[in-house]
Amino acid sequence: MYVESVPNRNSPPAILLRESFRDNGRVRKRTLANLTSCPPHAVDALKAALKGEPTPTASTPLSEQFEISASLPHGHVAAVLGTIKRLGLPRLLDRSDSSERKIALALIASRILFPKSKLATLRLLAPEAILNSQKQDEDAPPRESLDLTPSSTLAEELGIDIATLTLADVYGAMRWLFGKQKRIENGLAKEHLKEGCLALYDLTSTYYEGSTCPLAKFGYSRDKKKGKLQINFGLLCDERGCPISSEVFAGNVSDPNTVSSQATKLRKQFGLNKVVLVGDRGMLTQARIDEDLRHLEGLAWISALNHKSVNALVKEGSIQPELFDDYGVAEIQSPSYPGERLVVCYNPPLAKKRSKKRQEMLTITESKLAEIQKATQREKNPYRGEGRIGRRIQREAGKYKMLKHYELKIKEDGFEFVKDEESITKEAAVDGFYIIRSGKISSEEMESGELVDAYKKLSNVERAFRTFKSVDLRVRPIYHREEEMVRAHIFLCMLAYYVEWHMKEALAPMLFTDEHKEEARAKRKCAAEPIKKSTEAKRKAEEKTDSEGRPLHSFETLLEHLLGVVRNRIEPGIKGIPAFSKETRPDELQRRALELLGLEPIRG
Repeated sequence: MYVESVPNRNSPPAILLRESFRDNGRVRKRTLANLTSCPPHAVDALKAALKGEPTPTASTPLSEQFEISASLPHGHVAAVLGTIKRLGLPRLLDRSDSSERKIALALIASRILFPKSKLATLRLLAPEAILNSQKQDEDAPPRESLDLTPSSTLAEELGIDIATLTLADVYGAMRWLFGKQKRIENGLAKEHLKEGCLALYDLTSTYYEGSTCPLAKFGYSRDKKKGKLQINFGLLCDERGCPISSEVFAGNVSDPNTVSSQATKLRKQFGLNKVVLVGDRGMLTQARIDEDLRHLEGLAWISALNHKSVNALVKEGSIQPELFDDYGVAEIQSPSYPGERLVVCYNPPLAKKRSKKRQEMLTITESKLAEIQKATQREKNPYRGEGRIGRRIQREAGKYKMLKHYELKIKEDGFEFVKDEESITKEAAVDGFYIIRSGKISSEEMESGELVDAYKKLSNVERAFRTFKSVDLRVRPIYHREEEMVRAHIFLCMLAYYVEWHMKEALAPMLFTDEHKEEARAKRKCAAEPIKKSTEAKRKAEEKTDSEGRPLHSFETLLEHLLGVVRNRIEPGIKGIPAFSKETRPDELQRRALELLGLEPIRG
């Protein structure tokens, strides 16, 4: 074969690819292809190749003929965005592919990928956007010389124009998302809450940095941050712990005062005719049940009695602790709780734990009281004053919650204390006992053991709060100044947890998660007995591998491993060949993760 240039009168010559052959002893030639439209450098390269000569670029090493101009982590973005699309979240937010929807989805995904402040998120998402939000200083280096490469393919995948994006657009998208909260929560409730289902509710708090938000108030700090303003927020989940709704309250609002809005939301906003609200003993108090729940038709509840109420039932003879010597469940009735079912549960290990803890606290309390008493009796500068002594006792010994077991006689020049052994004995008699209470639930609808299991499922909400506040999403601390933005921030984190919850469920075979928890629950002899790890979960914990011998991960380290799938921007050093993008080939573990998430494999 050879390349021949054939004159074409007044037109450019025709460039033809031909070959010669013999026909009955005569040399003939035929045309294989017309190369006239090919670039000259491509024709020259073909000529050299047919002659066995070095091509024009062969003298340059192949590695130098291609340049990678950018490499952006892509695997973790593909996993999160793929899950978001699989769950139908974009359509749930809005039917139109608006810029607000794109930015809102980016904020939801970034809360899982790199939970930062909104400014830091914008910097990672689109570095140029930070410059768009600022005035260009005359002495500043030109923008072209700055490294403005995004930290991932998130903006590219969502089609966000990072050249025009500003911080105002981000805050605008948050306000837009908050305006859609009711519609979105209705969609989630329709998907996950059915008639007669359990709805788990609990409240937590987070500390606030600043002083401008009207929601930020001094209140009980669950984060143990003294002197910090607090903001409370509640989470409503289905019985598996999948989040459905969130609501923000002022930092000084107590738990029971948030119940009414949740009951109204379940019955009126979500339109459920029959639903069971599950809340802890500090949430569903007697007053809240009487005032907010009892009169609502179709709304049942499951909670537990506090320690004082349990003692009262023992005193009236409704409970006989001596009848329990092992894990046990017994349903009782009491005139103090008309129309309600009470399920008494006994947990021997819990009894031992409480007894040991009480003894430790009594010892510490007694040492503190003795120390203060000694201070009032010293010869030099004795501690004096009935009020001063009382305040010091509360300050130093009261925090251990054991002063109720001491008789104190405080005077101006000192005090005496005596341990009340009878009080300690009465309290110890109910160690290990807890009582589940329920209303408007018949024994045909739920057995005693099912009521106990339903209350224990509140641990799923507590797990959600741990993820919110420390493990992954890092909702705290809150810096937003406006009430609307604080509410939008909490709702944004809830949607991110919704996505992460589904990802963890799908990725369970690769994580340390106990996939057979329900089987272990069914194997218990008694509902009061704690759920033990399944055999497979124990094997996972010991061997740190899955059923096929592959290493296990936490959710965080698995996302980090997916960072290894990178999208490269390649610019060939050959004329006429345009730049193109190419992802690295996923390894076995990365490919398995994407398969479990139900996503198309990334082709390298």
